[in-house]
Amino acid sequence: MRIDVLVAEIGSTTTVVNAFQNIHTPCPKFIGQGQFPTTVLEGDVNIGLQGAVEDLRKHLNTDTIEYNEMLATSSAAGGLKMTVHGLVYDMTVRAAKEAALGAGAIIHNITAGKLRRTDIKKIMEIKPNIILIAGGVDYGERDTAIYNAEKIVELDLDIPIVYAGNIENQEEIKEIFLNTDKKLYMIENVYPKIDQLNIEPTRKVIQDVFEEHIIHAAGMTKVKDMVNGPIIPTPGAVMEASKLLKEALGDLITFDVGGATTDLHSVTEGSEEINRILISPEPIAKRTVEGDLGVFVNMLNIVEIIGKEKLYKEMELNIDKIVETYSPIPKTSEEIAFVERLTLEAVMVALERHAGKLRYLYGPGGKTTVAEGKDLSNVKYIVGTGGALTRLPNGKDILKKAINKNKENMLLPTEEAEIIIDNYYIMASLGVLAKRYPEAALSLMQQSMGISQRED
Repeated sequence: MRIDVLVAEIGSTTTVVNAFQNIHTPCPKFIGQGQFPTTVLEGDVNIGLQGAVEDLRKHLNTDTIEYNEMLATSSAAGGLKMTVHGLVYDMTVRAAKEAALGAGAIIHNITAGKLRRTDIKKIMEIKPNIILIAGGVDYGERDTAIYNAEKIVELDLDIPIVYAGNIENQEEIKEIFLNTDKKLYMIENVYPKIDQLNIEPTRKVIQDVFEEHIIHAAGMTKVKDMVNGPIIPTPGAVMEASKLLKEALGDLITFDVGGATTDLHSVTEGSEEINRILISPEPIAKRTVEGDLGVFVNMLNIVEIIGKEKLYKEMELNIDKIVETYSPIPKTSEEIAFVERLTLEAVMVALERHAGKLRYLYGPGGKTTVAEGKDLSNVKYIVGTGGALTRLPNGKDILKKAINKNKENMLLPTEEAEIIIDNYYIMASLGVLAKRYPEAALSLMQQSMGISQRED
């Protein structure tokens, strides 16, 4: 059987392959999915990819599988590890951080100001896949970024460097890296003016660098030989899909609840009323990753947040026994109920951490209301993806409960927001597919979510 496009999602625990047909027609189709354990520990993720293709072959009941194109997303071996180094945390550092997270990175270290010996030591220990240097508005402060570049060039690490700081430094930065074997990528300033973010160019170049330097998981070079299209970080692919869906439907947020983390992607300009009182700018497309909110790897963290006694009273289950025998895919009704409760808590906590809030300042003129953080009050759609929300029976109800528990002064979605689920669990695959076939990707997304396609 020949398939138009295969998209591989190489995760930290499972590798999934999704098959798409009729990509070049107005009626693209999702025809099947195969999966296999990711084989990082075996030293070659290619084994898991081939296993997932074989599983797909069995599901499609065909003798062989051939394909015209294979694209991929990856979060294996910890995903895209980055460190970010800027000038002032609330300004350039924060802008650089937003760009890195939006590209799908896991940020392991953030520094503001000139690098210290302890900062250098941490970078050496982390061995990131990419280092991002920022700092200074255009034609503003120059010394910090130059100093940090000089320190980083001295490191004995073969790591691509992205510079996204004061454009007046660009020639100086090039000189610093001129006679080295380090790969330097120069991009527009992420924070060119006070209270102005310029995140998208940096976000794009991070994904391009990731694709060019697939060195973070054993065997990825072999996978690159199989893949004849883009490879991007899995969280970045979910963001790309969310942005595409926002263009078609309107402002939205996407919850991606997995075994290790819970990611929340928001694509919204916010309301005019809140924008007028925001004390600092927010990106239109924002991602937060909660590394302590996974429903398998970090299950015990969520149990602790809820409280074991409270869980027992709510569910009347032997929590200790379930924890002891718990597997990545719940099988019994008790396990399913347990994971649904963990998922609800993960969604609520992730939403609270992501959303902005109103604050009241008191001065000579009386009380003034200001807003800080991401305004979600204009969100029209709440999307659920990831294994927990798409494979559990009550994913939609979980999201409804989480949204209805609004907290005072939080800039949260209203109860009128429509909840939709990525039923085929293909949103990340469609994010990378959209880089080549955006119309087909949007159509497939709407099919997965049961949304009628809209005429322009």
